[in-house]
Amino acid sequence: MTAQDIIIRPVITEKSVTGLGMKKYTFEVAKNANKIEIAKAVEALFDVEVAKVNTINVRGKYRRQGRHEGYTPSWKKAVVTLTEKSKTIEFFEDMM
Repeated sequence: MTAQDIIIRPVITEKSVTGLGMKKYTFEVAKNANKIEIAKAVEALFDVEVAKVNTINVRGKYRRQGRHEGYTPSWKKAVVTLTEKSKTIEFFEDMM
């Protein structure tokens, strides 16, 4: 898999934006990607140094719309912490 296949999109929520000051960035990643692959993909895409990666499997939530009901898709989330000497990711700079 390429780096673009592993990192799907950034997750921008109130909780994830509070971690930007500590150089913690949140991404939706491929379900079959492991921590090492995620770290290498972030380093390749954004030219930064990764200190550690935490992953979370997010279960799909039950939703109803009228008489139709079902579950939203489950997905995998990764919180990437950069090293202290690493530069920040430019995409997130205007959100701080």
